[in-house]
This record gives sequence, C-alpha cells and structure tokens, in this order.
Amino acid sequence: MLTAEEGTLAIRLARGALEHAVAKKPVPDLKLTTVFHDKRGVFVTLTRDGELRGCIGLPYPVMPLGEAIEHAAKAAALEDPRFPPVSKDELAHIDLEVTVLTIPVPMLCEPAERPANVKVGKHGLIVRGMGTSGLLLPQVATEYGWDSTTFLDHTCNKAGLSLKCWTSRNVEVMTFEGQIFSEKKGTV
Repeated sequence: MLTAEEGTLAIRLARGALEHAVAKKPVPDLKLTTVFHDKRGVFVTLTRDGELRGCIGLPYPVMPLGEAIEHAAKAAALEDPRFPPVSKDELAHIDLEVTVLTIPVPMLCEPAERPANVKVGKHGLIVRGMGTSGLLLPQVATEYGWDSTTFLDHTCNKAGLSLKCWTSRNVEVMTFEGQIFSEKKGTV
C-alpha cells in the first residue's frame, strides 16, 4: 500500500507526464520513494467535467511504478482509441485519478459462484476468453451502482463478449484490488 504522501507524489507524477506529453512542459523533478521503483500495475483515468476523457493502464506489474504512471498518463491523454488526443487548451479542465493495482488472481470457484465471490467496491475484474479480454477498475461498479452480476456482465461486454460469458468454464475471470488517488482540477 502507498501512503497518502506517496499517493500525492503519484498524482503529481501523472500530472507532470500529462502536461509534458500534451504541452511540452518540463517534467517536474520529484523525489520519489522506493515504492516507485517496484514493479506494479497501474491505470491513469482522465475526466473532464465528470465525463471520461481517457483511461489507459498496465494491469500487470511489467515496469517500475514511476515509469508505469508516466506511461499510462501519456497514453491516456494521447492514445485512448475512444477519444481524440487531449489538447493543450483542455489541460486546465482535466482531472486525474491514479489507481495502483494488486496482481490479478484467477477466480477458482465454479462459474455460477463468481457473483458471490466478487466484492463490489473492492475488486476490479478482468475477463479473458475467445482471444480477447476486458478490464474494469474497482471504482466503476461503485460509480454506476452495479451489483456483482451486472459488474461481471459489463466486464464481458468490455471484452467484446456476450454479457453472460462469465458463466462459461471457457472464460477466465480474475480479480484485483486498486488503491485510488484523485486530483480535482489540479489540486490533490
């Protein structure tokens, strides 16, 4: 777990990477703690006026957390295929959220037992099968008021699969947890 101070550093790191990628502003010189050298999964979510503006991340711990935050912030701003790149004029209106992830673990229960084993508000989900996958962060189910079955359905949909695909033994469902740090209009 990151401390509150490390969460503030994570937000500042993401903001610096975003502003550098979009407006070529200098990257801030931050004194990062050792946790930022540990390999961790992370997602950076951008919103504008409460609406999603970009969300990209690395679900698995493939690079040090500091690098992963910078990578995800830049990608969320410039490479999310659902949105045009963030413009320089938008920067003052963009809010950031950094979600630091635990390692995803497969649900080992029977498919029919999956809804009972999903803890809404605590778990994020990954659904994999038929050559595709989809991920939804833990906060998504809470934001939309979904129960565990609806959360599973929407994760299947995110993967491009049928809503009830999680009931199949041929589909893998994994859970993970996320520690969320938020910024509102440039303040942590």
